[in-house]
Amino acid sequence: MNDHNSGYTLIEIAMVLAIIGLLLGGIVKGQELINNTKVKNLAADFTNIPISIYGYQDKFHSYPGDDAAATIHLTAPTGIIIQPGNGNGTINGNWNDTITQNSESFNFWQQLRLGGFYQGPIDTTDPRYIPTNAVGGKIGVTNVLANVPITGLAGNFVICSDRIPGKLAKQLDILLDDGNTRIGLMMVTGGTNPPPPAPTPTDKIVDDQPYLVCMGN
Repeated sequence: MNDHNSGYTLIEIAMVLAIIGLLLGGIVKGQELINNTKVKNLAADFTNIPISIYGYQDKFHSYPGDDAAATIHLTAPTGIIIQPGNGNGTINGNWNDTITQNSESFNFWQQLRLGGFYQGPIDTTDPRYIPTNAVGGKIGVTNVLANVPITGLAGNFVICSDRIPGKLAKQLDILLDDGNTRIGLMMVTGGTNPPPPAPTPTDKIVDDQPYLVCMGN
């Protein structure tokens, strides 16, 4: 009677380990591609919104939201109320204001869309009125005179996008600014307003934690 060994040979074990390695490598590569796509979509918000703002300004000689002659420049469907701004040359209000504040930052999206420079609902009561980013966070616009979201930001206006994972926030800063999340045109913070929180140094950012990313223009 022959006694056969039922265990795996070294070659079989090596093949299984190689297959596992290939699978893990594919998963990691797939996740990297997903993250890169998200970063590109997040970056598009920071690059396309300023283009829309300057397009509106070029046509109507005012920032959207701040347009004091918005009811003259824009035409809305019946039942949609256009709220003019004060025309002082800044987009007043916190970047994340809601309808209850009735701020220029909130009305910004309606005026920009009615002007034909951005897609989305013009009804301020629509749940989709405030745009969201590629990771489900809110996008908003404000100024740096009184409503600066992160200490040290500069520019004529600021675009903010929240709930961005730390890993993607660092990639964004490399792609659009200087790679330093504490200084430059783009800054990152884990704090909330008010008061404006300090920017978070790059080496202190945790990859899987959400952050607020803002960029001055």
